[in-house]
Amino acid sequence: MHFAPDTAAVLDFAVALVNTAPGASKSGTDEIAEPEQLTVLLDENRYSGRRDRDRAELAEVAEARTELRRIWSLERDVMVVELNRILADVHAVPRLERHDGFDWHLHATPPEAPLADRIRVEVALALVDVVRADETGRLRVCAATDCDGLLADLSRNGSKRFCSVRCGNRMNMVAFRDRQG
Repeated sequence: MHFAPDTAAVLDFAVALVNTAPGASKSGTDEIAEPEQLTVLLDENRYSGRRDRDRAELAEVAEARTELRRIWSLERDVMVVELNRILADVHAVPRLERHDGFDWHLHATPPEAPLADRIRVEVALALVDVVRADETGRLRVCAATDCDGLLADLSRNGSKRFCSVRCGNRMNMVAFRDRQG
């Protein structure tokens, strides 16, 4: 599936953010339990704009993470209601911007808006593209029985089932052992 580069990047970021939660994370713990951990995640994903780097901001981002996880697997028409609510809540005004080495891409909040609001809106805008393309079926929960991780299947054939190679290998090993009896 082909989406605009900024949409694909935001979907990847959304997966990375939501998969920091206990049960979805590789470590099984909250991987953004400290403001410094959130900073690393944002830096890895080249996230721009205001950052307070404090516990209040971290709590707001953790709340946004929970909200985005809930929205991820909703039926398409229900998802639209939630996305419209997010966009209305922060009075999103979409506009094209070019900054920090990125070509023209969409933003709908000012760079000085609170981080959690910017995350919610940017993910909402990316999900709007997914809804418009009628590809919400590519937003999935990992098929590994012991993982709650999310994935955005942007592959050409739409066959991605696991959130990571680690989960895929683990489930392949389980299947192999089951076949061996």
